[in-house]
Amino acid sequence: MVAGSYTTGLKMMKIYLLFVAMGLGACLTGCAATRTGPDSTAVDLAAITEFNQRYLQAINDGDIAALSVLTTEEHIMLAPNRPLLIGKEANDTANGRAFELFNFDETWAPVETEISGDWAWQRGTFKVIATPKASGASRTLQGNFLRIYRRQPDGSWRMIRDMFNSDQPLTSNNN
Repeated sequence: MVAGSYTTGLKMMKIYLLFVAMGLGACLTGCAATRTGPDSTAVDLAAITEFNQRYLQAINDGDIAALSVLTTEEHIMLAPNRPLLIGKEANDTANGRAFELFNFDETWAPVETEISGDWAWQRGTFKVIATPKASGASRTLQGNFLRIYRRQPDGSWRMIRDMFNSDQPLTSNNN
C-alpha cells in the first residue's frame, strides 16, 4: 500500500512539474515576444512629440479651434503672475483672447522627457514673440517650462498641466 502511494505521488509530482515547465515556457515566450516588439517608450515619446508639434502649430497659426481640440477638461495652465487657468473653457477663452490681440511665433526645446505608464512629464525651454495685431512693438519672452501629460483612453497623449516661467528679470515693464 505504501509503495503504491509513493508511485502515485511520483506520477503526480511529474505531472505538476510538467505543468510548471509549460507555464514557465509560455511566460518566457510571451516575455520574449514583448522584447522584440516596438519599444513602447520610443512610441510614447514619438506620440508626445507629435502632440507638441500640433499644439505648437495651433498656437503659431492662431487657430483656437485646433488648439481647443487638443485641450482637455483637466488642463491647468500655471502662468507667472496670473491666476490659474483651470479647465478647457478657461484655457480656450484666454487663448482666444490672446489670438485676437496678437500673432505668435513660439518655439519649444524639450530638454528632458520621462514616461511612466500613463503619465509623462517634460522639461524644456521656450521662446515666444508676440506681435500686436493692431500696432505696437513685438514682445519677446523666453524661459523654461514643465509639463505633465496623461495617456487618454484612446491611447493618445494630452498635456494636462502646463507651467512656465521667464528667464528675464522682473521689471515694471513685465506684465
